[in-house]
Amino acid sequence: MAIDKQEIEQLINKQICSVERKIKSLKELTQAIAPDDAIGRVSRMDAINNKSVNEAALRQSEAKLTKLHEALQHLNDDDFGICIQCHGPIQPGRIVLMPESRKCMKCAR
Repeated sequence: MAIDKQEIEQLINKQICSVERKIKSLKELTQAIAPDDAIGRVSRMDAINNKSVNEAALRQSEAKLTKLHEALQHLNDDDFGICIQCHGPIQPGRIVLMPESRKCMKCAR
């Protein structure tokens, strides 16, 4: 199965839009928790814990967005879809699910 680069470009652009929406939402969830908010001690602890979980998700999403933009830039390179480790082809299904991936499934393990 050959890689349809136009289809992959559309997939990457859809994923970029999705990740950008997620980042916007996570940025709202990671706002500082004001000490004068009238919430109980346990609720404040939950809010602080949730904030740290959301901050980690935000960092992951920002990293994914960067990789998606890089994949979009390199889409027309001759080595797009070629594993950077073993130099074999990356499985088309992997490219569809994770267009930012630069390794085949075997090397990614």
